[in-house]
Amino acid sequence: MIKALKTIAYVVISLVFAGTGAADTLLHSVTGYTSSDTGIVEFSALAFDADGRVTAVGDDEMRNEYADATQIDGKQQFVLPGLHDGHGHVSSQGLLGVELNIAGVESLDIAVEAIAAYAKENPGSGWIKGRGWNQVLWPVQEFPAATAIDVVVADRPVWLRRIDGHAGWANSKALELAEITDDTPDPIGGKIIRDDDGKATGTMIDSAMDFVAAKIPPITKDEYRKAFKTAFKELTSLGLTSIHDAGISIDEAETYLSMADNGEMSMRIYAMMWQAGENLDAIGKPIIAYGNDRLDIRSVKLMSDGALGSRGAAMIDPYEDDAENHGLRMYTQAELDGYVKKANDMGFQVGIHAIGDYGNRQSLDAFEKSQGGQKSPLRNRIEHAQIIALDDIPRFAELGVIASMQATHATSDMNMAEDRIGTERVKGAYAWRKLIDSGAVIANGSDFPVELANPMHGMYASVARKSRAGLPENGWRLEDGLTREETLHSFTLAAAYAALQEDRLGSLEPGKWADFIVVDRDFFVIPEAEIDDIQVLQTWVGGEMVYERCENPESASCDN
Repeated sequence: MIKALKTIAYVVISLVFAGTGAADTLLHSVTGYTSSDTGIVEFSALAFDADGRVTAVGDDEMRNEYADATQIDGKQQFVLPGLHDGHGHVSSQGLLGVELNIAGVESLDIAVEAIAAYAKENPGSGWIKGRGWNQVLWPVQEFPAATAIDVVVADRPVWLRRIDGHAGWANSKALELAEITDDTPDPIGGKIIRDDDGKATGTMIDSAMDFVAAKIPPITKDEYRKAFKTAFKELTSLGLTSIHDAGISIDEAETYLSMADNGEMSMRIYAMMWQAGENLDAIGKPIIAYGNDRLDIRSVKLMSDGALGSRGAAMIDPYEDDAENHGLRMYTQAELDGYVKKANDMGFQVGIHAIGDYGNRQSLDAFEKSQGGQKSPLRNRIEHAQIIALDDIPRFAELGVIASMQATHATSDMNMAEDRIGTERVKGAYAWRKLIDSGAVIANGSDFPVELANPMHGMYASVARKSRAGLPENGWRLEDGLTREETLHSFTLAAAYAALQEDRLGSLEPGKWADFIVVDRDFFVIPEAEIDDIQVLQTWVGGEMVYERCENPESASCDN
């Protein structure tokens, strides 16, 4: 079993992974690194067979041993195992290029201008959909209203999800179609934002978004297929070879299965079914290593609370900046216990979205009950695990619960987190070091498209605890940062462990898939400030190159 890496020594081993099998291809003259159970292993040559599995890892003396193999001169470039994103949303990423993307807009006025421009470029009577707004970035940090959109688009319904996906902004036409009035009650686990006069403003939080979502025409399987292919192309170009897709529908599952059947998956997907209801019943049993090991569907995604930015994260005590608000609780304890037990009894791992300290405690309690207080071979997980009561941190290791965390959430939230939760609770927020030191396993990721999908940004945030602008100068709560060794581990072998795949993925060892990337600089040597500037030159999945960076990206012949 993989042990969580603590402040390990940097291990350099030359021929620790020498194999005896035949190799069809030898990549040599590189500086390579891979995680292992004992530390980081350095190598300069990598051999793999025609099936795409590693046969040996060692030094350049292997050029003589594998003289009959096709030899690729690595030209002194740098090699890492293929990176895993432990929590992303693939179809949403693929749809970004089709729908309106207003991520990063710095004011309400700019957002409205973008809506107007998109409506002009996409005429018709159908829905305008998109995402990305974040009122925390605006001069006036208030939720937006329908009337702001009505000025530029009144005759078509408009629905724009917040950057974190936990709030939505509608115009009046969309509110009308959703039959939302001033008298519509808040649903369980959701909230309709109202003004001082009690009128619905046009912003809905968490489950209240379902009122609008139910009126939007569903995405077709053909649209999902296009979105997946678009996302695969982008994600592999960023050095990602495996994604944990955190919450898919039956239509998405069926599309993935069809693509795997047809050899259309250029990367590996570990999928979590959305909720433990009809979707789980339809799948019936876990699907493992499907389509030449490109697809696993063996996990279930549940929600315990909302997000910090919209004050929907469920807190034990009220918000520091909203004394009457404890956030949103999606389930009673008994309901969550029942869903976890159902999925676990069917052989499915469960990943519970939990951001607030109440949400994390409720999730741990549900796992403890389902697991009988013991560790489970299913390796249940908490997705995000952002704010944890200090007393609950040791429970992750005690119960064998994976902390599936996203490093850039800390650097995105650092400007508001302490305002939301105060100086004491923030000690258990984004507490990677405390979790690692307690013996927990951290699987890293991004939560794209909530954050940018580039894993180098997450690797930089893990080490530096800074924004991409290099702020704050000494890092935000740097005492909870990770070492470079721990960071690589969290994006590779630990993430594979979180998906029950460490026997075949996550490191470059004989018998495992030859999933690796070639990059332009040495992650372990370059200055900290350069980590997020690392460029991916090649991405290989199962011994096949699925991406190569063009020397001249402006060239008409370059399709990357």
